[in-house]
Amino acid sequence: MTIESFGAADTFAFGKKIGESARPGQVYTLIGDLGVGKTVFTQGVAAGLGITEPVNSPTFTILQVYEEGRLPFYHFDVYRIGDVEEMEEIGYEDCFYGEGLCLIEWANLIEEILPSSYMEVKIEKDLEKGFDYRKITLTEKEVSI
Repeated sequence: MTIESFGAADTFAFGKKIGESARPGQVYTLIGDLGVGKTVFTQGVAAGLGITEPVNSPTFTILQVYEEGRLPFYHFDVYRIGDVEEMEEIGYEDCFYGEGLCLIEWANLIEEILPSSYMEVKIEKDLEKGFDYRKITLTEKEVSI
């Protein structure tokens, strides 16, 4: 599925739809360059879950947990991960295989520990279509073990 976003409000709204339809145990990966709107998308997901507290990218903490919504929301930013073992230290399995919704920014850096099934959200700019234009692609991923 591909969505066209013509501004932050569209990106937020698509994220909110994801949050509203989220089920326990779902994992989403979020792929995109710096400044494409990953945080805006994540804020939309949180709003769809009923989370009202501020949501920011957990770049320096790696994991931010929000528990006030209808499901726990585990927001990872693994951009600064030096080694996958760091994920074990923070107990990633409890989040990946827990009762909440898990969203992982820069997930390509930890591909070897991703679940066998997850949804990939890829956000891309296309400056020919405008400064605020984004193409958001949602793809179901199945990894054979």
